[in-house]
Amino acid sequence: MSEECTPSMCETCGEDCESRQAPESFLEPLNPMSHVGKVIAVMSGKGGVGKSMVTSLLAVSLAKAGKKVAVLDADITGPSIPMAFGMHDRPTGAEAGIYAPATAGGIKLMSINLLLENETDPVVWRGPILAGTVRQFWTDVVWDEVDYMLVDMPPGTGDVPLTVFQSLPVDGVVVVTTPQDLVSMIVEKAVNMATLLNIPVVGLVENMSWYECPCCGQKLPIFGDSHAEEEAAHYGIHNYVSLPLNPSLAAACDRGMVEQADVSAIWEFSQKL
Repeated sequence: MSEECTPSMCETCGEDCESRQAPESFLEPLNPMSHVGKVIAVMSGKGGVGKSMVTSLLAVSLAKAGKKVAVLDADITGPSIPMAFGMHDRPTGAEAGIYAPATAGGIKLMSINLLLENETDPVVWRGPILAGTVRQFWTDVVWDEVDYMLVDMPPGTGDVPLTVFQSLPVDGVVVVTTPQDLVSMIVEKAVNMATLLNIPVVGLVENMSWYECPCCGQKLPIFGDSHAEEEAAHYGIHNYVSLPLNPSLAAACDRGMVEQADVSAIWEFSQKL
C-alpha cells in the first residue's frame, strides 16, 4: 500500500498497490492423481432434515445416469454416509496418497467412519482439527476421475462449512429443508452464507413434504404445507424438488442399501446439477 493511501482515497493508489491485487486464495490443491469435475456441497441450516439421505440419493441418481461420482463426508462428528451405502471397507494407503474405497455401484466414498477403529467411536475434536481433516480428504485422497463430487456438510454454518467453501472449488450448493416454518427461517442462513462467499445455490430440496396414505393415496402434509416453490422463487433458485416422507427410503439407508432405492423422485432434479 502506498504511503499516501487512505481507506477513503483509493484513487491515490498506484496499480501495484497491494489493495488492488486479487485477494489471497485459500483453495487447497487437489491430489495430483485425481481429476474432479463439479463439486456440489449439500448443506442445511440445521440437523434432522435428511441431508445425508438426500446426498446419498443424489449420488446414486448421478451414478445411474452414467456419471463417475464420489462423496466426501465432511460431517466429521456425525458421519452417516458409509452406513447408507453399507460400506465398511477401509481406505488403503500408498505413496501417491489414500485410495478411497468404492461401493458396489462404483461410487467412491471418504468418511471419518471408514478410518475409526470402531464405527461408534465418538469424534471429540475441536474445530481446527475437524477443518484440517476435511482439507486432507481433498488433498490426500486419490479420487481418480470424478465427474461429480458431492460434499455432505455438517448442519449449520460453522467452521467446517466455511472450510469447505474456502478450501474446495465448490461449484454450487444444494440446500435441504423441510416444510416447518422454523426450518424455513434457518434455510435463509445457509443461503446467505453461500451468497456471502460467492457460491451459487444450484438447488433446493424440500424433504418430508408429504406422506402418501397407503389406503387412499391422499398426500398428507404432516409437517405443514410445502414452501418449496415460494422459497425457490424468493431466492431465485430455478432447480427445486419436493420429496415425500418415504419409509422405504429411510429403511434402505438404514440397511445400507441406498443404491437399490427408487431415485425417480429426485432424478430430474439431479440431472440439472
